[in-house]
Amino acid sequence: MARLRVGLAGFGSVGQFLARRLDEGALPQVELTAITARDLEKAAANAAGLAIKPRIVPLAELPALADVVVECATADSFPEVARTVLEAGRTLVALSAGGVPAFPDMVDFAERHGGRIRIASGALPGLDSIRSAAEGTIREVRLFSRIKPGSFIGEEYLESRGFDFRQPPAAAVKVFEGSAGEAAAAFPRHFNVAISLSLAGIGFDRTRVEIWADPDIPGAIHTVEVEADEIVLSLTSRNRPSATNPKTSRIIAPSVLAALRSMVAPLHVGS
Repeated sequence: MARLRVGLAGFGSVGQFLARRLDEGALPQVELTAITARDLEKAAANAAGLAIKPRIVPLAELPALADVVVECATADSFPEVARTVLEAGRTLVALSAGGVPAFPDMVDFAERHGGRIRIASGALPGLDSIRSAAEGTIREVRLFSRIKPGSFIGEEYLESRGFDFRQPPAAAVKVFEGSAGEAAAAFPRHFNVAISLSLAGIGFDRTRVEIWADPDIPGAIHTVEVEADEIVLSLTSRNRPSATNPKTSRIIAPSVLAALRSMVAPLHVGS
């Protein structure tokens, strides 16, 4: 059986984790064939220790070398990556869901070109249950997120409103309340979870989000509350920070590996 060819768009901590795991044989049915990044020379240096030798190429060349492209770059670069991959009729596994609002016709674009999109989100609990509830009637979805203050340093949205987290606050501080779309626009580096939740449930405008900067937590905590005809949900994830990038939850990279496994394994658990 031919192996699934996978390319990486982005080669930071998540991309390098995936490359190492595939290099170790975590998914024998998957072949890492190509990598692209903003800095191709740096990507080549970081990939030099791999036993497999993926090609390091510009983004435009990536779809020809892969059946599936994993986007693990940034929300700012998401629209360009997504258009390039979907226009070639490939499957996109995306991490930077915060970039989805900047590509509003993404689903129609994918359908026209025969591409497919899969959003990977390991940091958020209960997406299977929420997707199932959305087949009926969901009345309300709320996301309450607690984030370490240091993760907000340099955020223009907060600094323009007088928040300065270079020194952590003595207690938790509410920094945002609004829709998921507004949260993603304000915090494109952090609130992929709000967009993923919206896509699974009732959309950007009806999904409500409350965000706190909390100095007393080890990693991001996300609580999702859903009121639906078929089910009432209250779900909480307590994420551990990545050792290589503390602003990213440790579960993010394994969630992509799980998504790839579901594409090649004979058994897939979940709706």
